[in-house]
Amino acid sequence: MNRRHFIALTAAAPLAAAEPRRKAPFRVIYSNDLTNITSCASPFHAAREPFRPKMLDATVDEVTGLVDAHFLQPGLGVVPMWPSRVIDLKEHFAWIKQRYGQKPDSFSQFVLNGGDIVQRFIDRCRAKGQAAFISLRMNDAHHKEFVDPKPGDKPGSSIGVSVTRWYAEHPEHRIKPGSLRGADLVLNWAETEVRAQKLAMLRELIENYDFDGLELDFLRFYSYFRPETPLEQRRAIMTNFVQDVRNLLGPKKWLCARVPCYLTTLDELGLDLKALVAAGLDMVNASAHYFTTQQHDLATIRQLTTGATLYFELCHTIWKGDKVQPGYDVFPFRRATREHLHTSAHLAYASGADGISLFNFAYYRQHGQGEGRGEFGEPPFEALNALRDPQTLAKEPQHWFIANGWRAPGMKSLPVPKKIKRNNPAKFTFDLASPRGDARIRIQADTSLVNSEWTVSFNGETVLTTVNVSEPFAVPFPSMLAKPEELRAWCVPARLLREGINNFEVMLKSDESCTVLFVDLTC
Repeated sequence: MNRRHFIALTAAAPLAAAEPRRKAPFRVIYSNDLTNITSCASPFHAAREPFRPKMLDATVDEVTGLVDAHFLQPGLGVVPMWPSRVIDLKEHFAWIKQRYGQKPDSFSQFVLNGGDIVQRFIDRCRAKGQAAFISLRMNDAHHKEFVDPKPGDKPGSSIGVSVTRWYAEHPEHRIKPGSLRGADLVLNWAETEVRAQKLAMLRELIENYDFDGLELDFLRFYSYFRPETPLEQRRAIMTNFVQDVRNLLGPKKWLCARVPCYLTTLDELGLDLKALVAAGLDMVNASAHYFTTQQHDLATIRQLTTGATLYFELCHTIWKGDKVQPGYDVFPFRRATREHLHTSAHLAYASGADGISLFNFAYYRQHGQGEGRGEFGEPPFEALNALRDPQTLAKEPQHWFIANGWRAPGMKSLPVPKKIKRNNPAKFTFDLASPRGDARIRIQADTSLVNSEWTVSFNGETVLTTVNVSEPFAVPFPSMLAKPEELRAWCVPARLLREGINNFEVMLKSDESCTVLFVDLTC
């Protein structure tokens, strides 16, 4: 038994006498944001091809046998993408046409023509042996910067699923009226009417559809309250909301929440995980919002969610670059390789996770705009086979990394980028699970390191440099990789590797300063 499993078991011990809770049987869960169906080029459609229901079928079919539960996000969680009484879609899109000059997007047009995306999805999941979940975004910010149109604005058809007439006419309910920043444009959950509208959408889904479970996505976006709202009020609001959803859902359907994998961000959102599990959460999906990461607080989150099934989320990217042009989907990405995914899942299981979730996995495919964004291609679906088997993952080659992921509100600074100055030691920390064999560690900088001199130690012992700075494994989607001169590498003997926390310290001895952008260790 390793230390993480011991922590998890001892944390659960005080509740051993309580009534046992049911455990979700799903090992691998898969998120489908629906948008990818038209925005990504794939074997079953060209990019930007209008939605046809068979495209939705194909997204379920392509992961059959690889995942246990499929989570559909029907749009942005603002305008129903199903036949609705909460919002009259004909009236809504007539208002969109009058205010923004935009027609419905192809998903909405399908529903206006009598289609039902949610029911189609449920039926296909049942036919393919996947549990069908609906994941609803609780406070999405996409495209809200166009709510008050100005000359020259080009909101696009997505404005029809991101802005409602009520939202436009009640700016006082936004986090910061007048701002153009996404986190400020979302709604203030301290307002009763805001929560009531979201609950009405959930009630309609629960009453009209026989799905297997529901996910409350609290990470779209990281903003629910104004700064002056006290922590206890935030927690009470969120916990009561989950309790209300649990009451609507009943005892037989699964209730999941997508939450941060960083402890310091939970208070920002008002998420008291112990209270939420007590209020009825069956499943907790811990996420770095948009990235695969190995720097997280999953072991402590395991203690806080005793009784619930805990998942850790993986994504198509470990690091994104700067926009290549204005707009959405204009970033280059450092793509997650098979080894990145498997090592991250291995660490998650060692930290107490019960299963793995996948987010935006389809976005390995070509999407968005702009040159220089790296190579795209088919997602590595074959990498999903091992995710359900912790024993298999523990035996595979390991690729540990420290990358510039998501800086969530309330979160402490990320380890990189880190400015390195002469004679100032810089420390990086790796949390390793069952490391095996000799290792090689690399740093990637923002400038040439050819003439630089370093003193380097691993767990307090000096390690020797190596001229081998090559990529340790195949990189099917090269992007944001360093030039050889931007890399330095060192050999780490197996005897220095520890289960758990490992410290890597570098000191630049030459005069030229640099910034470390990325660190990785392979063994």
